[in-house]
Amino acid sequence: MQARRYTFVIADRQTGAVRRLTISLWPALAAIAGLFSLPVLMGLGARWSASAAINDLQAAKTTLQVENASYREATGQLANQISALQAAVDELGERAAVDPTSRRAMDKLPTIVTSRAMGGATGVSGNAFAPVLKGGLGSPDTVLGVLSDLLGVIGTRLDSVRDTVERRRALAAATPSIWPVAGWLTSSYGNRTDPFTRGKDFHPGLDISAEYGVPVLATGDAIVTGAGPNGAYGNMVVLDHGFGILTKYGHLSRIAVTADQRVKRGDVIGYVGSTGRSTGSHLHYEVWMNGLLADPMTLLAH
Repeated sequence: MQARRYTFVIADRQTGAVRRLTISLWPALAAIAGLFSLPVLMGLGARWSASAAINDLQAAKTTLQVENASYREATGQLANQISALQAAVDELGERAAVDPTSRRAMDKLPTIVTSRAMGGATGVSGNAFAPVLKGGLGSPDTVLGVLSDLLGVIGTRLDSVRDTVERRRALAAATPSIWPVAGWLTSSYGNRTDPFTRGKDFHPGLDISAEYGVPVLATGDAIVTGAGPNGAYGNMVVLDHGFGILTKYGHLSRIAVTADQRVKRGDVIGYVGSTGRSTGSHLHYEVWMNGLLADPMTLLAH
């Protein structure tokens, strides 16, 4: 079937020119329909494009929410690690404090005694962080992982420092740093004239004169390894302070401790007397370090 055709006549009144425009019905309708449908199609395309963009944004939002939750958890763990480390540092600062008297006495201890107490050197050096920094810093996950590893390294080193601090505190408590009895010094450590024979003599400790029955104190934390009569020393107490340090207390009138008993600095271990080879009421006090005699005056507060 042949499509209908229509002719439009356009005439110019002034010139009398006539123009004819012939069109077919169906192509014209198709063109008109196309013109009207174009905005609809553009709208549908925009809607589909917006819908896809919204779906992409929703997917990105979900991913970000998961990542944010992960980061919040990771940063929360880091915050807890930092808080724990801060508490550990504060505790170490408090525990590392040593009273001046003990510190002065510790400074005078032989190197072999202090090295035995402290063990190997510890600390947080830059080289300790090399393994965790070797990979460099990149994504936030990498940064958080590196920070967590660094805090772990610091925590491990703080444990080592804590052990060192505890050993230092133990050494400070054990160091014989106080006078064992209130009295006056009548014989020092070293060469002297023997009070009985008047000949030359080496005195292995201090003689401190005091009233009969005055309490004798442990000069540092220790374990009692001897408590009883001991020849010329009379009634004697021997304390093992650890770290190779021993102290001896002689001529006691009475002993107030027993073997294997733990004592603290300042505890009463006996009472001044004149037992054994003695010329009067006094305390004989000795200090031994690593099996060798030492001058007690080097450790006592003056």
